[in-house]
Amino acid sequence: MNHLSNPLLITAMMLAVSNLFMTFAWYGHLKNMATSPWYVAALVSWGIALFEYLLQVPANRIGYTQLSLGQLKILQEVITLAIFVPFAVMYMNQPLKLDYLWAGLCLVGAVYFIFRT
Repeated sequence: MNHLSNPLLITAMMLAVSNLFMTFAWYGHLKNMATSPWYVAALVSWGIALFEYLLQVPANRIGYTQLSLGQLKILQEVITLAIFVPFAVMYMNQPLKLDYLWAGLCLVGAVYFIFRT
């Protein structure tokens, strides 16, 4: 099977890019628009979030052909942490904390329980 036609891989890749847009929409304004009024930041964030939804909605539809709703949600949470930690550390200059490891281990448990058969 061609890996580019694998629904799970396509879903994960689309959700990762979608999540990158989401992370910038939710938190990027804290760095880039700190002096702008909140409503300007909200409008810019909505514009960025449009691209999130343009990827997230079809990704979930593709993923739902092989994953349950719970599995899709846990996949999204794992991707969220995988995108958020580098964003927080490298872009927002936040310290790398051991708490990210603990959160990741909790997600490993969530993945185990939601994907076991």
